[in-house]
Amino acid sequence: MTEILWYLIPREGAYPWEPEGRRQVDLAYLQQLGTAVDRIGFDGALFATDLYDVWPLASALAAVTRPSFKPLLAVHPGLISPTQLAKMALTFEQLFGRDRLRFNVVNGSTPALRQAGLQLEHDERYALSAEYWSLVKRLTAGETFDHKGQFYELTGAGQGLSELVPDGGAHVPLWFGGSSPAGIEMAAEHVDVYLTWGEPPHLLKEKLERVRERAAAHGRELRLGLRLHLIVRDTEEEAWAAADRLLDVTSNSTYERMLGDAAANDGEGWRRQFRQHGGVVPARARELEEHPNLWPGMGLFRPGPGTAVVGSTEQVLERLAEFRDLGVDVFILSGNPLLEEAYRVGETILPALRG
Repeated sequence: MTEILWYLIPREGAYPWEPEGRRQVDLAYLQQLGTAVDRIGFDGALFATDLYDVWPLASALAAVTRPSFKPLLAVHPGLISPTQLAKMALTFEQLFGRDRLRFNVVNGSTPALRQAGLQLEHDERYALSAEYWSLVKRLTAGETFDHKGQFYELTGAGQGLSELVPDGGAHVPLWFGGSSPAGIEMAAEHVDVYLTWGEPPHLLKEKLERVRERAAAHGRELRLGLRLHLIVRDTEEEAWAAADRLLDVTSNSTYERMLGDAAANDGEGWRRQFRQHGGVVPARARELEEHPNLWPGMGLFRPGPGTAVVGSTEQVLERLAEFRDLGVDVFILSGNPLLEEAYRVGETILPALRG
């Protein structure tokens, strides 16, 4: 069955990367957003690393949404001890319902993690991640053990968690995206859902085939997920006009900041996104359309996934069907503003995509 999530962060508005395009939010607004996404029919939401910490944000929304609504929390391995993370996960499931929680594994970039005190280069991040999540899995399963590895040495780990562990233990599914060889290998061995950002289908097909091959080498099979921004309107012309407006309202300082970060980012997924627009700000959005209705321009002014599907309802569904044909059965979608676009996508795209 196709699983469809929305995107939830407090940076909300028509173009929230600019102060004048940002909407004021508070707890009541965020709970309204979460309740709307739940009632519209999305299966859950990605709570991404942004202005707010994901744990209080997801907890506040889990308290007002139905048990079938599953939060996906972005977590950087290594910033919290594996024992403490296991305790947080088990507490979340005790309070809000079993099998609701999922982790989106975010390995980040070397400069960003140095701000948090982690002095690790690219491939070291994935080695730490593999060890970290293997420990979290054992802890949430109810094991008590000693461990001495490359990054962690634990003694009597899990002793204080036994009262929180449900019968049979708990498994918090790991969702993860990494495009480098080290990232793909880590995914193949450890995660449940492999996530990727949007790319033209021929490029995505090649990457997903590598992921499947490496997973099979470990005797495993992964679900495949795609993170996309949507600009869907009644007509193709209206959709591209909306994309043009995003270019027009973005300030030069935002473009300079985003494009100036290119040299410092060592993430392969980010580089693949950057190559689609080459750091060029076009006069009109459609100048960057290399595959029908795929627009890499979101990466010019906002971090993270830079590809949008732009078009009429029928065109957007055609593009999503292409991705489904590649084996994708999980979609994490977004649009700006998050609240209004959740309703638009819920009414135009969600029913047909499920069918």
